[in-house]
Amino acid sequence: MNAEQAEIHAFQALGWLTSQEELLPVFLGSTGAGVEDLRARATEPEFQIALLDFIMMDDAWVVQMCDTLGWPYEQVQIVRQSLPGGAQVHWT
Repeated sequence: MNAEQAEIHAFQALGWLTSQEELLPVFLGSTGAGVEDLRARATEPEFQIALLDFIMMDDAWVVQMCDTLGWPYEQVQIVRQSLPGGAQVHWT
């Protein structure tokens, strides 16, 4: 997967997250982001990676999103790694 394809998938993941009435506030609260940030930072790889990392915190979220979007479950990690800077894992 190239970076452009990964960005398209990240937008799909963001669209899925924004449709989740119970989960979206959890993401906003845990990241300190606001709805305006979703719009302003949606194209930034760092934000997209943070979004995917958040979703990958819970297997149920991964399954729900992948089932909704028609992705194989490993697609979330592939997308994350394909984004610019996504292959670099920081354990801090």
